Order: sequence, then structure tokens, then C-alpha cells
Amino acid sequence: MRKPKQSLVVVGNGMAGMRTVEELLTLERDLYDITVFGAEPHGNYNRIMLSPLLAGDKQVEDIMLHTRQWYADNGIVLHAGDPIVKIDRRRRFVHSQKGLEVPYDRLLLATGSSPFIIPVPGHTLPGVVGFRDLADVATMLAAAIPGAQAVVIGGGLLGLEAANALQRRGMHVTVVHASACLMNQQLDPPAAALLKTALEDKGLHFRMDTQTTHILGRKRVEGVAFADGSGLPAALVVMAAGVRPNIALAQSAGLHCERAIVVDDTLQTYDPRVYAVGECVQHRSSTFGLVAPLWDQARVCAGHLAGAGHRRYVQRATPTKLKVTGVDLYSVGDFIGGEGSEDLVLRDRRSGIYKRLVLKGDCVTGAVLYGDVRDGPWYFDLIQQKTDIRTLRHGLLFGEAHCKHGEAA
Repeated sequence: MRKPKQSLVVVGNGMAGMRTVEELLTLERDLYDITVFGAEPHGNYNRIMLSPLLAGDKQVEDIMLHTRQWYADNGIVLHAGDPIVKIDRRRRFVHSQKGLEVPYDRLLLATGSSPFIIPVPGHTLPGVVGFRDLADVATMLAAAIPGAQAVVIGGGLLGLEAANALQRRGMHVTVVHASACLMNQQLDPPAAALLKTALEDKGLHFRMDTQTTHILGRKRVEGVAFADGSGLPAALVVMAAGVRPNIALAQSAGLHCERAIVVDDTLQTYDPRVYAVGECVQHRSSTFGLVAPLWDQARVCAGHLAGAGHRRYVQRATPTKLKVTGVDLYSVGDFIGGEGSEDLVLRDRRSGIYKRLVLKGDCVTGAVLYGDVRDGPWYFDLIQQKTDIRTLRHGLLFGEAHCKHGEAA
């Protein structure tokens, strides 16, 4: 006699949760009845492609990963636009905003993260927006009148992609950054300086080392004010100053949370029936914002949900790339270095090429590439494999082809 299916409820219809479901379907298609709840009123889409969507290079249909038909074809019940508001772990039920009550045998939390909206006066005015979902893109596009002023607060990866996209839509865009260096979490100062110059050449403006104190306006945003007493007019203010894991639901259910939902190497929370993946999780003190670790988490979590318990999640270095046409940038690993490390640096000002490799002992531990990023994946592999580079050291900055030619000679 066939065993009845277990119930798997997925809270969150984003990339991490649905990648986990995809992996699970390839391993054990008939183990669970799967129900998915999502806050947004549509299927799952590629959040990484929001920048090209904002710039006009993609349409919404181009970035959809799973249509409603996909859920139906795979026997998955989707409740889009109906987020879960309560988890009853004792009875093993979830409660949705629209009043649905669904039981679970296993629960997967994939609640993601939210933009950090700097809580300065005026931050709730219409025209102040994060850059996180399709609704945010729609708000920005409505304000993207050619010649209008936009201020992007945050000079990290997401802020620069938003600024570039809005500039391509014809807006006059200023990026306001609290640090002296753009992308200071991923770049060293020389690479950041090259990046700033390249983006200025594209028409972007910058206010560095600048703190925002007020968002100005009555009925909607009209400008921003800074700590030094200066300000800028703005018809649109985009907050791209980081994200915060969405943990309120997990906290209210009594799950152990610190900065995010704490999980072990199997992506299991302190409740063995509850798993979590993606930007809402904390694993060995780390949280996650790039897609590569989310895919690894999905693979491991799906294996455990399927009963293949041998998989363990191991954190790996993840490269950073900027999606701005004409700007080639690659950063991975420990690009700062420290005691016991050494730097190999190549600068070609005429060609606009900068490379910095950080070595510790006989291994590469970090790389920053600007202008010529062809060898980024090779350096990444050297870092991942902890390759002994003693025989490659003298040619390392010149790339894989040079080193292989040297070995052949």
C-alpha cells in the first residue's frame, strides 16, 4: 500500500525557496504535497534581473522563473499575494493573511530580506523607495521622467546598478554614499576610484563621505538634506543602503534567531521540522546576499527534505560582478589581506586595467580585477582549491594563459 504524502509548506515564493523545491522535485517528486505562500501577487522571478528590467533591457516576462502554470504542472498549490502571518509549531499549522490554515509535516522558511530604509525624517514620503521587487521597479519607472532628479542612497552593488539604470532612463542621478569608496565591501580604494571615474564618464554624479539627515517634501519627496547643511532636489529617492533579513515571523514562532534565522549545516533550524534557506538565514555567524550560496543551500536543504541526509552546507567564497554595461569588475575572497599576507598588483593606467591579488603563504586568498576580468574564474578556482601557486607566482598577474604557456615551455 502506498504511503500517504507528507505536507511541505514553503513560506516565501522567491528564488531560494523555489530553487529548493526544484531540487526536491528532481530527488523525490512524490514524497510531499507542496503548498507555497508568497507575499507578491505572481509567480517566482529572477530578482537579479531587476536592474536590467529597470534599465529597459528586459521585460517582466523575460525574468519570470516559474509561471503559475509551472506550479500547476508540478502539483504545487500556490497562494500568491497571501503571506503567512503566524506559525503554530505546537499544532504544526501556518496561518495566512487571508485566513487560510494549512497543516505541515515539514516547513521551509524562505522569507528573504527587506531593504533597509534609513529612518530619517521624511523616509515614508511617496517617492522614497527601496530596490527589492517588481513593485519597487514600477514605482521607479513611474518617476523616471527624462531630466528629473533622482538620488540613490548607497554606493554598493545594488545602488550603483539602480543608479545606472535610472540614468539610462534619462534621469539626472546622484549617488550618495557614506564611505569614501564605492562598493567598499567588495573593492579596495584604487579599484573603487577607477569605478567612480568610469561611472562619472557615463553621466552619474556622486556625493561621497556624505550622511543623509532628512528627506524633504510635503505630499511627496522633493529633495534630500545632508549633515553638512547642503542638499539636492529629488523627484525620486532610492534607498540602497543594505538589507535586513526578514525574521519577524520566525521570532514570533519562537525559533532561535540572532541577526537572522539560525540554521545548522543541514539548513535545519532549532526545530527539526523547520528548515530555512536564503537571505533570511544565519549559518555559522554569516548571512547571505548573493545567489551562489543560496543555490548551495537549496541543494543541501532539498537533499535533507528528500531523506538524503549526507549533504552538508559549506560556505564558499563568492565572486562579485557589477551589471553595468561597459564596466568590467570582479572581486572575490579576502581582498583586504592582513598580517602575514602579501599583495601582487598590476596597474595599466593607459588601458584602465587594475589587478590586485592577495596571497597568504603559497595560496591566493583574494582578488580584485578592474578592466580585464577574463581570469576572474581562474583566480576564483585557485582560491577555492587552495592551489599551491609557488610555480605560478611570477606569472600570476598575467593570467591563466600566460601561466600555462610558461608551464608548457
